[in-house]
Amino acid sequence: MKQQSENKNSRLIPILREGVAVIQMIFFKELKSVIAGKHPDLDLPSQTMLAGAVTNELFGSQNPEEKFQNFREQYRGTIEQELLCLATELPQLSAPLADALRVQTLCDNQEGIDSSHILKLADSCNILSAERELPLPSAFMATVRKLGGEHNLIIPPIEIDETEEQALLQ
Repeated sequence: MKQQSENKNSRLIPILREGVAVIQMIFFKELKSVIAGKHPDLDLPSQTMLAGAVTNELFGSQNPEEKFQNFREQYRGTIEQELLCLATELPQLSAPLADALRVQTLCDNQEGIDSSHILKLADSCNILSAERELPLPSAFMATVRKLGGEHNLIIPPIEIDETEEQALLQ
């Protein structure tokens, strides 16, 4: 019985991580638009790097390449300011972001990684809501499919009736 549970966990964690990655891509895409409007003084590559740096900071994943580390140091204040504005500038993403960060932390914990600092940062940025519970995996993935479809990142599943199904099988 334990083996079956471990197999489910080993399949569930990568699926949930893919869901987190979809929310991360949506966040990056939306943040890039916000940054373009707020920082017209930056050229397009710098706007993209700023959106990437804020995204990486929020999700706790730093790009180790020197040019990205230098950018992060040079724009540290701007990155922190952007993090503090997230809840007001992208309120429609607060709930999915909170869910994704909680799921990421849960997945990390299952793999022996302590990423509680991610939730502390999200809380300090007013992204986490204390009354919002950790979503069930099915609810989280439903949100991922819905948002991914709205942002043209994934094709949401569609219902196929029996006639169509039989036609596909022949």
